[in-house]
Amino acid sequence: MPLTPPSDRELIHTRTITCEGYEREDGLFDIDGWLTDAKTYDFTSTDRGDVKAGVPVHGMGLRITIDAGLTIREVAAAMDHTPFNMCPSITPNFQRLVGLNLGKGFNGAVREALGGTQGCVHLVDLLRPMANTAYQLLSPNAYKALKDKEARGEPVPAFFIDQCHAWKSDGEVTRDQFPSHYTGEA
Repeated sequence: MPLTPPSDRELIHTRTITCEGYEREDGLFDIDGWLTDAKTYDFTSTDRGDVKAGVPVHGMGLRITIDAGLTIREVAAAMDHTPFNMCPSITPNFQRLVGLNLGKGFNGAVREALGGTQGCVHLVDLLRPMANTAYQLLSPNAYKALKDKEARGEPVPAFFIDQCHAWKSDGEVTRDQFPSHYTGEA
């Protein structure tokens, strides 16, 4: 479904975020995230001099390595394009993510570890879609395990129920997929 037709306009800025999830041969999982910002016009940067249209203002990435329990085991940070020469000096601070879990409380833990001047707002912002990518990466196995529990009549954790429109407790998806959590009319 397309968006409604826009008014006449001119493209000025493009932000691209790409996240990819990989299963490693050692049983861990990598999520690579990359953020790129580019302008459609030439400009002058105090540190970089003349920056041509289309050349990234920001070109930076993270790799988080997680286990199946969503705990971060390793972190790599890179900044290929930055507005200021000093920006890459903050990348070692991203090692503070090691040991954090992508589950409940992750956003607060990230703010505590890398908030304000302790991090880079662009790399910190990249962590949310990376966490979502991790869930998507692991979801087939997790979903199968939950379905198997449901079929055996065992309690199924309801962490996903009522977290979006499709998974509302009284909705048809919940009724059909996890009837033990269905609250609608029978």
